[in-house]
Amino acid sequence: MAIATTNPATGETVEEFRAFDAEEISARIGRAAEAFEEYRRTTFAERAGWARAAADVLDGSARAIADVITLEMGKPVRQARAEVAKCAKALRFYAGKAEGFLADQPLDGNAVGAARAYVRWQPLGPVLAVMPWNFPLWQVIRFAAPALLAGNVCLVKHASNVPKTALRLQDVFLDAGFPPDAFQTLLVGSEAIDGIIADPRVVAVTLTGSEPAGRSVAEAAGRRIKKTVLELGGSDPFIVMPSADLDRAAEVATTSRTQCNGQSCIAAKRFIVHRAVAAEFRELFIKKMTSLTVGDPADEATDVGPLATEQGRRDVEELVADAVGQGAEILCGGRKPDRPGWFYEPTVITGVTPRMRMYREEVFGPVAQLHEAEDIGEAIRLANDTDFGLGSNAWTTDPAEQARFVEDLQAGQVFVNGMTTSYPHLPFGGIKHSGYGRELADLGIREFCNAKSIWVG
Repeated sequence: MAIATTNPATGETVEEFRAFDAEEISARIGRAAEAFEEYRRTTFAERAGWARAAADVLDGSARAIADVITLEMGKPVRQARAEVAKCAKALRFYAGKAEGFLADQPLDGNAVGAARAYVRWQPLGPVLAVMPWNFPLWQVIRFAAPALLAGNVCLVKHASNVPKTALRLQDVFLDAGFPPDAFQTLLVGSEAIDGIIADPRVVAVTLTGSEPAGRSVAEAAGRRIKKTVLELGGSDPFIVMPSADLDRAAEVATTSRTQCNGQSCIAAKRFIVHRAVAAEFRELFIKKMTSLTVGDPADEATDVGPLATEQGRRDVEELVADAVGQGAEILCGGRKPDRPGWFYEPTVITGVTPRMRMYREEVFGPVAQLHEAEDIGEAIRLANDTDFGLGSNAWTTDPAEQARFVEDLQAGQVFVNGMTTSYPHLPFGGIKHSGYGRELADLGIREFCNAKSIWVG
């Protein structure tokens, strides 16, 4: 895939970029390794100051950065501005919390015959991040903020369709005063990733992306015995029980399924509704989905913009066609509008069965599956009948039902009566084919640290 900015609302290629050759990649890695030797000795106070300055840069240029995000991957501009603001908050969060998260952890010295024993968290070195296009700023910041505050340096291979966003973020860190080469954007294609992982100066890898991409990176890193954190796909359930506030649940369901034009790993995708309220929820959900404004993502009034790539829309069309061809019913949407760009209508589909591809595969577009469940047991069985385990939603005011969902849903996150999202304050990650490791909170900053045990006699 060429490294290029292509407007998904029109299909027009705006600018192409030259990929780094092997010599330049090696030089960049070398600069990162040299920068680490100096950077790891900086203080938490210094790093926190730079992080707060980066947050200020983001706030000051939020509109311009949001416009670039919207241009490159089609996110409605209101959502793009919210993404920039979220990144600034995360930087400030780690600026205030990193030192406490990584403070020496006292251990029981008496138990091991020591005068003193503790764990010291220390940075590892240059970490490669392979990043996706759907949240082109947030996905990078949620890795980079904790990594940089811990004393690591960052090499970012961003998605090939968001080069302007990637380069703009590199400038944010430079403008904030971070040492040169502490954060670098690598303009490279996917074919270069294996060679970068193989370089002994790169000590670890994190990836947010598809399941096949995760397998490839994990295999390459495993051959070199390098730490990996993977956040992969999701097919999150959204369960609605009779005690739920149905109107609120339908409103959140609509937002969750169509945020980022339906291209979010933790978007709810499978809506499992108790039979007692299925008809009422179905009517509310369809009404809200059909009321959304599909259009130019640069327009403030737009709710749903285009899919980021032409292939992405083709993938959605194929999954819907496969389901309909085997008996599924489209309740609304199901078409691409007659206009330029890679748009697809918000869609609700029912009658999806295990023999259909959509039942097992992640639908990366504004398409919602609607299922009915006889009781809580069947709802949980349907929710867990997937290879993925990223996030989950459960809507009920019954304390016993809430407790059961918390205990039995197989996912990295369970959100009760609210939309699954990511916060700097909460660990984020999945199980099963949704990956392993955690980002954000205290667990995220420790992923790329050496937990060094210290024994003092």
